[in-house]
Amino acid sequence: MPTSPLISVIVPVYNVAPFLRRCLDSIINQIYKNIEIVLVNDGSTDNSAEILNEYKLKDPRIKIIQQRNGGLSNARNTGISNSKGTYITFIDSDDYVSKDYVSYLLSLLQKNNFQSKLAICSLMNIFTKTKTQKDNGNGQEVVLTGKECIEKMCYQDLVDTCAYAKLGARELYDSVKFPEGMLFEDIATTYKLFDLCDTVCCGFQAKYFYVIREGSIVTSNFSTKKLELLPMTDKMASYVSSKYPELAPATLRRQVYSRFSTLNQILADSSANVPSQKKAILNYLKLHKKDVLSNPKTPQRDRVAYFFLSFGILVYKYAWKFYEFLKTTKILNKES
Repeated sequence: MPTSPLISVIVPVYNVAPFLRRCLDSIINQIYKNIEIVLVNDGSTDNSAEILNEYKLKDPRIKIIQQRNGGLSNARNTGISNSKGTYITFIDSDDYVSKDYVSYLLSLLQKNNFQSKLAICSLMNIFTKTKTQKDNGNGQEVVLTGKECIEKMCYQDLVDTCAYAKLGARELYDSVKFPEGMLFEDIATTYKLFDLCDTVCCGFQAKYFYVIREGSIVTSNFSTKKLELLPMTDKMASYVSSKYPELAPATLRRQVYSRFSTLNQILADSSANVPSQKKAILNYLKLHKKDVLSNPKTPQRDRVAYFFLSFGILVYKYAWKFYEFLKTTKILNKES
């Protein structure tokens, strides 16, 4: 393995002009220089295309792919097929990264003599509404098995489902593609990447700045498309628990989390009209309550959610909203 392999940085771009320069600046100023920057303009209707052309004049490492809007998964897949790097990393165009993002991920692989096919780092959540941030890492560096990463992912224990904040060998993406036309594409792919790896180099330092803003997919109003999270999580759980029966409690926890997450979005949008789906979610949560709460690895947030829900759906709705407010206040107090 060469000590300075070519690394492809793939950036899907769709109507993010106000944030795009910040993202591109963080990429072209990487300490590690042997990168190609593959920018996939996914049919943007704002001035994103002009900004991309502006940056192409600044940096010859930039390659721009213009295509009709096909969605995030399609744009990532297009980026993969138009890249040449030995390793691939993804960055969303409204996020940004530290100057040593690429070099840090590569150093994790180097420390393990390139025996691993995948390296991951942690996220720094940036909340634009409250102007706060949350470091999701603990600063440690460890080498885990792919199976261990899947388990930690299911419990949201340092390991995330996201496609970004990872540096993977090209061969991984020869067999793992993003599901086109679907939301929550990460939950459908990341466990497959982990499963292909004997070991994963994990550096739990926040090198990727994940921007949570109004109008993004995460914060936008509820739509029935967001229900796709449930079957995609169930498919992951079915595969993992079948191959690793001992991880069944972990995958069940992730299934329950996906129901709570979807329920919260339904309740937060007064225009959401999905009574049968809401009933099915509540029945699922009730059915698996005992198993989840008896699992010592179940995160505190799930226990709190079940406690509030025991008082009824209306109490849950407002209690959970207050709980989230208190968490934000805690972040504010830490920073003040």
